[in-house]
Amino acid sequence: MKQGFRQSMAWLHTWAGLVTGWVMFAVFVTGTATYYKSDISLWMRPELRAQAEYDVVRATELGVAYLKVHAPKAMAWYVGVPQTDKPYIGAYWMVTPDGEFGKALLDPDTGAPTEARATQGGDFFYRFHFELQMLPALGRWIVGICAMVLLVALISGIVTHRRIFADFFTFRRSKSAQRGWLDAHNVTGVLALPFHLMITYTGIVSLALMYMPWGMVSAYKGDELRFYVESGQMPAWRAAEGKLAEPAPLGPLIRRAQAEVSEPLEMVSINNPGDANATVVAVFEEPHGLAHRHPQIAFHAVTGEVVERTGPLKPAAHAYTSFVGLHEAHFAGPALRILFFLSGLMGCAAIATGLVLWTVARAPKGVVRPAAGWRLVHALNIGTILGLPIGMAALFLANRLVPVEWAARESWEGGVFFGIWLLAALMPLARPHRRAWGEMSYAAALLFLAVPLVDWVQMGWRADFLGFDAAMVALALVFLFGARKLGRHEGARRESARTTGDFVRA
Repeated sequence: MKQGFRQSMAWLHTWAGLVTGWVMFAVFVTGTATYYKSDISLWMRPELRAQAEYDVVRATELGVAYLKVHAPKAMAWYVGVPQTDKPYIGAYWMVTPDGEFGKALLDPDTGAPTEARATQGGDFFYRFHFELQMLPALGRWIVGICAMVLLVALISGIVTHRRIFADFFTFRRSKSAQRGWLDAHNVTGVLALPFHLMITYTGIVSLALMYMPWGMVSAYKGDELRFYVESGQMPAWRAAEGKLAEPAPLGPLIRRAQAEVSEPLEMVSINNPGDANATVVAVFEEPHGLAHRHPQIAFHAVTGEVVERTGPLKPAAHAYTSFVGLHEAHFAGPALRILFFLSGLMGCAAIATGLVLWTVARAPKGVVRPAAGWRLVHALNIGTILGLPIGMAALFLANRLVPVEWAARESWEGGVFFGIWLLAALMPLARPHRRAWGEMSYAAALLFLAVPLVDWVQMGWRADFLGFDAAMVALALVFLFGARKLGRHEGARRESARTTGDFVRA
């Protein structure tokens, strides 16, 4: 290391952050939005109205009745009971062993398909957060590799900044653009540094069995289900006998399960429905705590006897599920969820300021034409930092503007998101880079402000959407503030250049 250890770490921090920065910015933004996935889903299905409480036994029976008619030959049925944040019966069925599923959302009062518009809701951002809306395996590998590199960037950044905590209390915006962006990067990076390390590491761990499957493959010979059964995470799958049999009434089984477990019922699954060896599994919500686990009780569907209960998790499984629970923050109450959300925003800001700092530090001086690589990085920065929010606002607008009756409506919403994002990413290539920042910021502000306005025109004002509408207006004001700051900076720069030119000519 001719440059010395710290200088080498600075080089590693710079390039590790740049190479993965665009992907991880998108992952952080959509992951931060996922903390309010349920609120987003409710807003994107305005036809649904939440009730104070639901008769979960009747709702489950309605879901099973629907599945008997529409998926009689499925390998398994899954009925998600209605909840305040999910005011519908979720009916799902497994078509093939490799994971092909069908689904329907049912009215909790009638059991008929809801009239709610077809949309992925908040699940769009949730799936994008770790799959990038690609083929699941490909998307998870890309995100995982980038997360591992980001973890390297975080650790090397800590090593690089010997005065990291002193710099946190220093903001020198007036010194120079580069100094200001560096200080902003330090502040946003240090303020939520424990969160950045935790969320990156736990995100990698949550998919560790995919990235490093060799231990499980060696011990279980590829029998993944047996691994989850023996670790206490799920009951065993029981093979079908191939004989038809009349199942026992479902209601008493559910009530017996509810009497044993204090947590609310979340889902009921029926494996090999209609078979003599069918099982009914009652799945409950997670107990309070970090571990991402669901207590389950399995009944024989014909005799009604309990065939299995998931017990306490094995130590390794408990540690693993605790990391998953910490990453997803299901345990967090309203106040802690806000803290997680704000920390996620700090992560987005730290990545964004780091990307901008790279271009500011290497910006050509005077009238020198920027190199092609610099122009590409600058365009990618604008297309990601501002293009992604523009695409998200466009998705919300598409949810209101795409006709409800259109076929494949979910795909239309996703197409609008990616189409507008691509257009926004290409615009910086056609505009002067200094103007592109301001113009794109104004575009983002306009689109986010349009979201609640279009919603009010179409659906009328609703008190239960006040939080979502307020968030849209707040985002619009943030981007408007940024656009105005950029405009004043550009005006001052032009005035300085004009004055300097007049002085030289004089």
